[in-house]
Amino acid sequence: MDLFDMMREKTLQEESPLAARMRPTTIEEVVGQQHIIGKGKLLYRAIKADKLGSLILYGPPGTGKTTLAKVIANTTKSEFVQLNATIAGKKDIQNVIEEAKSTLGMTMTKTILFIDEIHRFNKAQQDALLPSVEDGTITLIGATTENPYFEVNNALVSRSRIFQLKPLDIEDIKILIKRALTSSDKGLGSFNAIIEDDALEFLADRANGDARASLNAIELGVLTTEPNEDGKIIITLEVASECIQKRVINYDKGGDNHYDTISAFIKSMRGSDPDATIYYLARMIYAGEDPKFIARRIVICAAEDVGNADPNAMQVAMAAANAIDFIGMPEGRIILSQAASYVACAPKSNAAYVAIDKALEDVKNVKIETIPSYLKDGHYRGAHKLGNAIGYKYAHDYPNHYVKQQYLPDELVGNVYYEISEEGYEKLIKHRLNKIKSSAE
Repeated sequence: MDLFDMMREKTLQEESPLAARMRPTTIEEVVGQQHIIGKGKLLYRAIKADKLGSLILYGPPGTGKTTLAKVIANTTKSEFVQLNATIAGKKDIQNVIEEAKSTLGMTMTKTILFIDEIHRFNKAQQDALLPSVEDGTITLIGATTENPYFEVNNALVSRSRIFQLKPLDIEDIKILIKRALTSSDKGLGSFNAIIEDDALEFLADRANGDARASLNAIELGVLTTEPNEDGKIIITLEVASECIQKRVINYDKGGDNHYDTISAFIKSMRGSDPDATIYYLARMIYAGEDPKFIARRIVICAAEDVGNADPNAMQVAMAAANAIDFIGMPEGRIILSQAASYVACAPKSNAAYVAIDKALEDVKNVKIETIPSYLKDGHYRGAHKLGNAIGYKYAHDYPNHYVKQQYLPDELVGNVYYEISEEGYEKLIKHRLNKIKSSAE
């Protein structure tokens, strides 16, 4: 490193955002994540002993994935190399591996390769890492906001320990904000800033577990607030609300958080909890989810979980899906809310859903010789000569428009697919069917 490199690094350190400057350098300085780095935990022991194996750090933004990697870089005796998968390619990986081989051969020193946003690497790029991870040439540390079991090659996952980082809680965020305000060497200590209790509570809550969001907000507040007559910068609730105007929602429409939220939304409707249903609906709308996607989920839930217990649920859901196209957003939020709350409050039956899947299994697994001849089409020329439609009993010619007759193929006689529940309108359906069947016996 020459003089110019040193000056550039020093300038970047001084001018970098507060969140970057405040990154811990030792594991003792790390706030939160005690379930994986608390004293005595596996990752804590591995870092302290400098005996790391390949690992993948998985969690939402701002929870400390890069911070942990930097701590490892500061404590390990291994060579530490960092790549960002958003800009690095296969050639960069190959260069690191060649350097790692040379380092290992000349100095017997291993190389730790930290790859941020590892899920951004395609399959070929991830595959390029595998031989060197497998033979120990490099120790891989991957960081990802996406579920590694979906986004990282199975071979890499199987050779790595997965550590899931959780959103920081409010008390953790408060510690970080206070530390930033009092630190003179890396933080904002020289500004003589004070944050009021309600502002601190507000910022810590609104950060939604994202340390970076809270530190960016407090930095903006300090740098844009004039000192009072005593020379102190006071961060009030009003100032705090201006600096973080919108709650941070960890919601990537292509990632697992997207699927987690829609899953919670559907399960809340199925579970007849309209309040939870509306909350998850609001979370998706707030994050910019496609309203058509939400409407489709409501329609599916109306069929799968409500069914004939309330046939109107499907009509309401389909009307909402059509209205979204006609009305659009933001008014569409009201339409989605009406449909979702209706489905959530409707009586539930999955009988139709179970019925079709059960029937599909029989279609797949049971060999059927033929459909009963009297049910076959008898309208085409020569049909009767083949025995088609002969002996068919026309239901409308009988009392209650019902006549006892075998409709299932011989191989399936006695099978019950639609097991009607006692819920809602299905209770009436069941009562009517039982009544007309018993009257025909």
